[in-house]
Amino acid sequence: MKIENVKGGNNYLPKEQVIRNYINDVLIETFKEYGYKPVETPILTYYDILSDKYDENNDLLNEIYKLTDQGNRKLGLRYDLTVPFAKLIALSKNSIKLPFKRYEIAKVFRDGPVKLGRDREFTQCDVDVVGIKGSMIEAELISLYVSAFNKLNIDILIKYNSRNLMRGLIKSCGISDNLVSKVITIVDKFDKLSKKELNDLFISIGLNKNNIEELLNYFNCNIEQLNKLNIDNEEFSIGLKEINELNMYINELKLNDYVKFSPTLARGQDYYTGNVFEVYEKNNKISCSIGGGGRYDNMITEFINDGNIYPAVGISFGLTSIYELLKDKDIVNNDYIYIIPLDTNIESLKLATFLRNLGYSVDVEMSNRKLKKSLEFANKENIRYVIILGSEEVENKEFKIRDMKLGKEFYIKNIDELQKVFD
Repeated sequence: MKIENVKGGNNYLPKEQVIRNYINDVLIETFKEYGYKPVETPILTYYDILSDKYDENNDLLNEIYKLTDQGNRKLGLRYDLTVPFAKLIALSKNSIKLPFKRYEIAKVFRDGPVKLGRDREFTQCDVDVVGIKGSMIEAELISLYVSAFNKLNIDILIKYNSRNLMRGLIKSCGISDNLVSKVITIVDKFDKLSKKELNDLFISIGLNKNNIEELLNYFNCNIEQLNKLNIDNEEFSIGLKEINELNMYINELKLNDYVKFSPTLARGQDYYTGNVFEVYEKNNKISCSIGGGGRYDNMITEFINDGNIYPAVGISFGLTSIYELLKDKDIVNNDYIYIIPLDTNIESLKLATFLRNLGYSVDVEMSNRKLKKSLEFANKENIRYVIILGSEEVENKEFKIRDMKLGKEFYIKNIDELQKVFD
């Protein structure tokens, strides 16, 4: 038997997981600042619930991991955290108050191609709001993106668009309703395919030369040009209003340096109804997106189906992609203390217990390594504070401390003074 990970799944050793935990901690801190609360949802979901919002040609249907239980029920592994959130609201509507803001950090699964920053088993970090209409909350979510990535020291570009705008533009080209979803899937690939490749795809679904020419012209427009178009189409009008309103907030909040309108951005999921977003590393250090989301007003409304409207919008952070950008970051464990006993095992364990009771993370050297080797270990593990405890220190009731970050040693005479040093 060959021992290996399934393709697209990874192990993370302590140094790597420290960085992943650091990312999670920064994101959770930011989510809380914006008033979001934690939830947890199941990994397993009935397949019909996962596939309900897609047409049969959608690429994502091929990426759902499908399985059956012992009762021969069709199940699937969740591919994102949005559908499980909609299900949570539908099942909990009588016990929560709207608007409801949540965050969740959990594993999701997609049986798709594996590349840098895109695995088959990966962690998503989501924030969602149900119960708020309009672009004000969308502007706040963009602000949340900017705040979180600034804390992580990652330069970002957020692209945004309206699905209503896209549908309106496509229909104005004389394209039938039953082809709109297929056209959107192709339009979403504008930045990845050549003009000839796009043309061939459009022809393959039945578009003619005039359709294609109009589409290419419309989807190269900026906001100013779109506002000058004379299109009598309800979806186009709604989409244009959504974009203009969000653009107004972006300007007023001075987020222009981080945000760019992209008329071809669709996001793959058909459940999106209004504005959508996608986040990229600004300097192209990684090609795939590192976050995305949008408005999905119909999903929860249709799940509950009680005659009420449940507007919803959310964004997601791709932890795997973010990790790739930060994996070489040195994170010093300032709250981690390493005790090196020099024939003082009992005293060292007592000291470790005392410090743990104060809330510190403490490790004690137990491998009988030489002092030099122990210090090298502390350096390798990015441990900042080392306490060297020999019989002389015990006798004199003092502690020899080395600050590995500053490369300095000093003595503390009183055990109560230790906390002042580490704080």
